[in-house]
Amino acid sequence: MNAPTLQVALPVPLPQWFDYAPPPGEPPHAGMIGRRVRVPFGARELVGVVAGIGTVADGGTLRAALDWIDATPLLGGELWSSLQWLARYTHAPLGEVVSTALPAPLRRGEALPDTHRWGWQLTADGHDQRTRLRAGTRPLRLATLLAEGVLDEDVLDTQMDAWRSAARALAKRGLVERIALAHQAPVARASAGPPPHPEQAAAIAAITAARGFGAYLLDGVTGSGKTEVYLQAIVDCLARGRQALVLVPEIGLTPQTLSRFRSRLGIPVHVLHSGLNDNERARVWAAAARGEAQVVVGTRSAVFTPLPNAGLIVVDEEHDGSYKQQDGIRYHARDLALVRAKALDVPVVLGSATPSLESLHNARAGRYSHLRLKVRAGDARPPRVRVLDVRKRPLRDGLSPEVLEGIATHLAAGHQVLVFKNRRGYAPVLLCHDCGWTAPCQRCDAPMTVHAGGRRLQCHHCGARQAAPLACPDCASLALQPQGIGTERLEEHLVQAFADYPVIRIDRGTTLRRDALETQLAQLGDQAGILVGTQILAKGHDLPKLTLVVVVGIDEGLFSADFRASEKLAQQLIQVAGRAGRARDPGEVWLQTHHPGHPLLETLVNGGYHAFAEAELEQRDAAGFPPFAHLALLRAEAQQVEHANAMLSAVRGLVPGDAPVERYGPMPAPMPRRAGYQRTQLLLSAPSRRPLHAVLDLITPQIHGLPQARKVRWSLDVDPTDLY
Repeated sequence: MNAPTLQVALPVPLPQWFDYAPPPGEPPHAGMIGRRVRVPFGARELVGVVAGIGTVADGGTLRAALDWIDATPLLGGELWSSLQWLARYTHAPLGEVVSTALPAPLRRGEALPDTHRWGWQLTADGHDQRTRLRAGTRPLRLATLLAEGVLDEDVLDTQMDAWRSAARALAKRGLVERIALAHQAPVARASAGPPPHPEQAAAIAAITAARGFGAYLLDGVTGSGKTEVYLQAIVDCLARGRQALVLVPEIGLTPQTLSRFRSRLGIPVHVLHSGLNDNERARVWAAAARGEAQVVVGTRSAVFTPLPNAGLIVVDEEHDGSYKQQDGIRYHARDLALVRAKALDVPVVLGSATPSLESLHNARAGRYSHLRLKVRAGDARPPRVRVLDVRKRPLRDGLSPEVLEGIATHLAAGHQVLVFKNRRGYAPVLLCHDCGWTAPCQRCDAPMTVHAGGRRLQCHHCGARQAAPLACPDCASLALQPQGIGTERLEEHLVQAFADYPVIRIDRGTTLRRDALETQLAQLGDQAGILVGTQILAKGHDLPKLTLVVVVGIDEGLFSADFRASEKLAQQLIQVAGRAGRARDPGEVWLQTHHPGHPLLETLVNGGYHAFAEAELEQRDAAGFPPFAHLALLRAEAQQVEHANAMLSAVRGLVPGDAPVERYGPMPAPMPRRAGYQRTQLLLSAPSRRPLHAVLDLITPQIHGLPQARKVRWSLDVDPTDLY
C-alpha cells in the first residue's frame, strides 16, 4: 500500500527532494507546500521547505519529520513559483535557492518576527497614582503624556527626550505597560518635486498608465532626472494602495536614495542590504510579507522580498555587474526582477545612463519599451571631455602637470574635484629594481597589491596578507619599489600637493563600516576639496559642487581578453564622467591615456555611449557573443589540475554529439590558480536558450553522479558575466 509523504527541499547541494513521513497529526495535503519543517538528515537536523506531496510503496522505511515550524505556508503564490523558476533556470537545487532567498533567522527555523509597532499606556494604578508623582520629574512628564491615551514609541521619541528610562521606572512600579499596536497603513503625503521636463513627463505618463506587466528601459543621460521618474511612478503606485520595490547596486547608494525617497514620499521607507544584521533583515522581510512595508529599497538580495500587494519594481543602474551573484546560486537580480514582475503582472522599470547591451538589444527587439531622457534636468549641461595624451610626459605618481594645474584651478574657484582610479591600494606590484622580482601571492597566479604606503602586501583575489619584505628574497637587494598607482598613492600625493584642501579617499578599504560612505561625503560637504575613489564613486551619487573629473590610468581596460571588457570600461567612463557639472557650474572630464587614438575612446568622445553600443552590438553579432548567443560556464577547482580537467572532460562527454551546442574546453581559467586551487572551465554556447537548457537539463543530474565530480569543487553559471 502506498503511503503519502512530504517531499522536502533541503539546503544541500543535491538535485533532488527528500521523502519524509509527516510529523504526527494531519496527513499530508497540498496546503502544506511552502511550510518549513524540521527533519533529520544523517546525524544532523535541517530546516527544509515542503516542495510537494508524494507517495512511496513502503512508508514504514521512511524517517519521520520532527516538527512543523510554520502553521501556514511561509512561501506561496508568486514568490514560491519564482523561486522554482530560478531553480530550473540556474539548474540549482531548490533547497539551496530557498536558503538563498530567506533571511538567516528564517533559514535557521526561527519564527517569522513580530513587525507590529509598540506603544505605552497608563495602567489603572497609573491613573490613580499619577498625581502623586514628584513634580518636575521625567516620570511625571511621561505619565502626563500618557494620561490622554496610548502613545506610539515613535511619537514618544519626538515628544520627550530620555523617556525610556522613565518608562522603565514606572513599569517596575506597575504604573505603565508596553503594548503591541495594530498595524495602520500610513497615509502617503508626498511632497511636490520639481516640474518634470517634457521627456521626463512622457516617461512618467507611460509607466503610470500601465495596469499590468510591462518592461520599461529608462535610458537617460547622467543627471537627466531618472530618480524623479522613479519617485513619480512610486507615488502613483502608493496612491493605488500597492507596494514598490526599488533595487540599487551598492550599499553606498542606499543612504542617499533613502533620504530622498523618505523626504518626498512622506511614509516609512524600509531598507534591505548586507549592512543590516540578520534580525533587521528578517523584520523587513516579514513586514513586506504582511503588506506593511509599502516601499522597500535594497541591494541584490532584496529581489527576494515578498510582495503580496505589488504595484511596481524598479532596478536602478540596471547595467551594474553587482546585480549578478558570483558564488553560490549564481542568479542575476535584474533578470529575476523581470520574471517576478511578469508573474505579479506589474510594470518593471530598468534605469541606466549606460544600459547593458542585453537590455538595449531587448529594447530594439520590442521586448522592452524604450524611454529616452536625452537632456540633463534643470540648468545642468553635459560635461566637456578632454583626452590628455601623456606619452613622453612626466608623471608624478600617475598625474601629469596639466592635471595638477587643472585641479588647482578648480579648487581655487571653490569647486570639488574627483580623481578616479579603479585600483585600490598603494600600488599594484612590489618590484625589485635590481633583479626584477615581484611579490607574488603564494596561493594565486597574481601579484600581491601594495598597501599602507609599501608596508603591507595583500592579495585582492584570496585575501591573503603579509608584511612587505625588507629586502628582495631573490637577490637580497634593498631596491624594492612599489610599481604603478593605486588610490592610496594618489591620496598621498594629493594631500602633499594640496595641503590646504581636504582629500578624501573612497574605496572598499575606507567604506567597510556601516554608513561610512555617507559620513565621508558629509565630511566634505560643499567645501572645495578632492575625492579620490574607485568605481564606488561612479554610481549614482549627486555631488553638485563637483566640476572636474580626472580619470587616471584607463589604458589597462583598453586591451583585455574578456569580450565584455570594452562594455564595462565604456559604462564606467560615462558613469564617472556624469558626476561632473550636475548643477549650475559647468563640468569637465579629463581622460589621461597613452592611447589617445584608441577606437573606443574616439567613439565615446565623439559619439557617446549609444554610438559605442551600436558598434559593439554589431561586433557581438558577428562573433556570436551575447546577446546573440547564450552561455553556460562550468568551473572546476582542485588541488591537482588533472582532477579538474578529468571532471570537465567527463562532462563534455555527457553532451550529445548532435546537440546544437558549441563546447569550448576544458581549458584553464583566465586566472588558472586562485586561493590554492587549480581552476579550469568548460564553456557551452548556443544561439538560443532552449537547446542550451535542454542540454543542461539532461547533463546536470548526471554530473552529480560522476566519480570525477567527487574530487573537485564545481559550479555551473548560466549567463555568466565574468569569465574569471
